[in-house]
Amino acid sequence: MNSETLVKAINDFGFPVIAAAGLGYFVYYTWNWVVKEIKPVLEESTGTLIGLIDRIRMLDNDMIRLNTKIQMILQEKERREIMENEYKRKEEELLKKKK
Repeated sequence: MNSETLVKAINDFGFPVIAAAGLGYFVYYTWNWVVKEIKPVLEESTGTLIGLIDRIRMLDNDMIRLNTKIQMILQEKERREIMENEYKRKEEELLKKKK
């Protein structure tokens, strides 16, 4: 579209009508761009994001299980140390009584 055609259209229809038509075309172009270019990428990204969130939840659950197992192992180790110390103390008492 050259400048003469634009000036003639403004003279024939008025600036507000031509400006409204231009803005209408801009909205149409933007809408098509969003629907054709952005929406498919967003849908794909949404699927990827959901997959990543699921993996993070699984990792979090695994970490909770591992932490629970480690805590149980540490408690068992502490309990065994207490039992061994008690056993050694009783043995020493028995040895002292025999002397």
